[in-house]
Amino acid sequence: MSKMLLSIHVLAAILTIGPITVAASIFPRYARAAGAGGEIADDGEERGERAASIAGLLHRICRGYAIAGLAVPVFGVATGARMGILTDAWLLVSTVLTAIAAGVLVLMLLPLQATLLELTAPGAGVGAGADEKRVRPAAARLSGLTGIFNLLWTVVVVLMIFRPGATTGG
Repeated sequence: MSKMLLSIHVLAAILTIGPITVAASIFPRYARAAGAGGEIADDGEERGERAASIAGLLHRICRGYAIAGLAVPVFGVATGARMGILTDAWLLVSTVLTAIAAGVLVLMLLPLQATLLELTAPGAGVGAGADEKRVRPAAARLSGLTGIFNLLWTVVVVLMIFRPGATTGG
């Protein structure tokens, strides 16, 4: 049963956290492009509108997968309980880092993405430069926060693989 729970936990992490890290990493680029607005692409479509549309899709991916990502700690705790390792230091540190990453996602990344979507929405006046001065710094801040989010998950993965001080092997 432990192997089944661990497999579900790892699959849930790969299938939910992976898409969030990719979509969140790409989002600032499209928000900046939407903020620049006004250019017409070769196919006649306005670049700003297309970039805003892609940014909207990336935000929905982050939001949707964040909800699905709740399976990761649920199956992680179930696996840890089944294996009797819930009090191991490496697991406690991983749990705290996971909670911090979730907080960064829910309290910082998603709201800042939503703000950028509002600033770059068609008709928001960004193409005229009114809000472009707000888009660039917000997108830069979002890039930095996304890097922190990704770094937190990288540390969690390393802890899960190396399990320093674990007595369960590895």
